[in-house]
Amino acid sequence: MAHPTADTTNIANANEIRHSALEDVQALLVGCLIVALSLVFFRETRLLTGGTTGLSFLVHYLAGWPLGAVLFALNLPFYLFAWRAMGRSFTLKTFCAVGLLSAFAEFVPRLISFDRLDPVFAAITAGLLAGVGILILIRHGASLGGIGVLAIYLQKRKGWRAGTVQMVADVAILSLGLLVVPLDKVLLSVLSAMALNLVIAVNHRPDRYFGF
Repeated sequence: MAHPTADTTNIANANEIRHSALEDVQALLVGCLIVALSLVFFRETRLLTGGTTGLSFLVHYLAGWPLGAVLFALNLPFYLFAWRAMGRSFTLKTFCAVGLLSAFAEFVPRLISFDRLDPVFAAITAGLLAGVGILILIRHGASLGGIGVLAIYLQKRKGWRAGTVQMVADVAILSLGLLVVPLDKVLLSVLSAMALNLVIAVNHRPDRYFGF
């Protein structure tokens, strides 16, 4: 799922204030539940997002495989990069977050139905919800893994800008979406990504928030 990655490194290195284990657990549960709700909006309107979540949607739309299972499987190779780039704690929390999101992605849609869902409203709302959920996870030293973690790893090892790597990957994923969904859905997906990044850009300032 597309979101800024460079600042996550600063959060992972911060050590002024640490959240308790109970606070981390509630953050993982709430953050993943909010992101799972955003996935309902994406799936109901056949929209896409960036990162491994976007790849999972592509596979889900093409093959009909369960979204949660695909999301969990696609993230498996990236934990090695998370361990090397961000350390054990971040990797374990991220593994738990992805596992929770994968489970919620299958469970939450069973609790919701829509008589009418405007695609523009769905795109914006999905982006805002995803941004809030990801923000909660970032502030507790976790992420939703995938390409964002690889981007941080490449920044540390190769000097490549993590934000640029993430952006290139997301553009490629959304471009592949043209093979699966109509152009108007891809454009709405871009709108959703803008809403997501707006939430994080406005609310995530590592110089103001140090606990994780």
